[in-house]
Amino acid sequence: MDERPWIAHYDPRVPAEIAPAAAGVPELVEASVREHAARPALHFENRTWTYAELGREIGACARALLELGAGPRTRVAIMLPNLPQAVIAYQAALRIGCEVVLTNPLYMDTEIEHQWNDSGCTIAIAADFLYAQKLDALRARLPIRNWVLARIPDALAFPLSWIAPFALARRQPPAIAPRVHASYVRDFKDLLRAGARSQARLPAAPGLDELAVLQYTGGTTGRAKAAELTHRNLASNIAQIGAWFPGYERGREVCLACLPLFHVFGMSVGMNWSLASGAAVALVTDPRDIGKLMQTIERRRVTLFPAVPNLFQAINGRADVARHDLSSLKLCISGSAPLSVDVMKRFEELTGARIVEGYGLSETSPVTHVNPLIARKPGTIGVPVPSTRARVVAIDDPARTLACGEEGEIAVAGPQVMRGYWRRPEESAEVLRDGWFLTGDLGVQDADGYFRIVGRKKDMINVSGFKVYPDEIDSLLLGLPQVLEAATIGVQRGDRETVKTHVVLRPGARLTADEVLAHCRAHLAAYKVPREIEFLPELPKSTVLKVLRRELRERDRRAGASGAPA
Repeated sequence: MDERPWIAHYDPRVPAEIAPAAAGVPELVEASVREHAARPALHFENRTWTYAELGREIGACARALLELGAGPRTRVAIMLPNLPQAVIAYQAALRIGCEVVLTNPLYMDTEIEHQWNDSGCTIAIAADFLYAQKLDALRARLPIRNWVLARIPDALAFPLSWIAPFALARRQPPAIAPRVHASYVRDFKDLLRAGARSQARLPAAPGLDELAVLQYTGGTTGRAKAAELTHRNLASNIAQIGAWFPGYERGREVCLACLPLFHVFGMSVGMNWSLASGAAVALVTDPRDIGKLMQTIERRRVTLFPAVPNLFQAINGRADVARHDLSSLKLCISGSAPLSVDVMKRFEELTGARIVEGYGLSETSPVTHVNPLIARKPGTIGVPVPSTRARVVAIDDPARTLACGEEGEIAVAGPQVMRGYWRRPEESAEVLRDGWFLTGDLGVQDADGYFRIVGRKKDMINVSGFKVYPDEIDSLLLGLPQVLEAATIGVQRGDRETVKTHVVLRPGARLTADEVLAHCRAHLAAYKVPREIEFLPELPKSTVLKVLRRELRERDRRAGASGAPA
């Protein structure tokens, strides 16, 4: 069997291999600053930074961090929504060799404590309105020596910079906080001013094999663990994405960065690749605000839209979508969850854009697979990107490669694969085998080399010895016009595991559990048909709008323990 049949289906001008990385993210961004100095680099609300301005602010922030004692191997936590300060801080920290820990700003205190104590962060850059009031309480439980607080109004131009404090103060909860006057706290704006005056010399750019980012992801024991992503990992993925889209014009594209930058998809595609290729990055802080998202696409003439399926679906369902000009969109990349073919077709009809579904993980920087633009196969995650190998292996024997059409665990290898989990040698050894990374995702490869995800290994349901994959059931139900969302889980009933599906209906739609079950019986083997159907007003989702099946399982467990209906 051809080891890489997918190469025959690459678009013209897409190479089978990329050149080994010669420069890291800091150097790639510095090259964009030199090449595109006068072009827009960042858009946020009513303000735009040119590449020259962004370069100056990154340099100022880097020098200011040096003055705080940061340097190579200092771990810096960045806990911000999609604000310009997040981009500046991330790029500055990488430039001086710091190791960045990207943290969800909505995390509970216990989650922050685990992540920052585990990583050993000593500097934290956070949103003022989330943390100004509880710094004293957190300090004793964290290794942080210096806090830097960023304020939304400081990222705005006049007159919004003057109006915003009043508007933000009226929100519930307020989105602005009184300034903190303490020796261990700096204001981000003041930090930049100090950095601009500093005479500190920037060190040489970090080596490609130095650690760049500790990207936290779920642990097998329930505690989050960090994927160690090196500068080589990140730079290689930038090159792989760029090679996949040779029609992407350097210095002329506009990317909508609505996915959180603390998520690996938003970090690598929305920020790193975009800045390295001279694109303008249009920042949106709340991806759930679909009206604002469409306004930004229209106003900034966005051409590239990396997103999750729920965002495409949400735009499709907006009553006012026809009132927005979304025709500037050229390329959309869908990831993090399966994309319905119906959602894909409807969005493309509305915008004229092209959606390609891809795949990746925190451990792979993240992209490993993308559909070709020309030979796209809807319903698949596409084929491995240049310099990437992939195969399907037996769940109980990862050394055994399965034949085309057989279901097993997807394994990948390439320069974007992490070097291991931070301080987790046992877990690293479990997933890194002879140069291959075991993804934990179950899939199938066809004869052309296209891969299809059938589910997560941890989500697989065992029904009397038969394997049931929740994604198959959910995709089937999304084909019903009344269904907006569906999420299937395995639930314990006595000594057996059985199938339960949660359904969210479209506004005004009517559908009964019996009708859902009849549709399933007509298209699924009997053992796959859900035994329970529950209608919900909405599904629990992560900050990137990914359905959280674990919360549904926990909800069912709690209901079973209390004897109440789930």
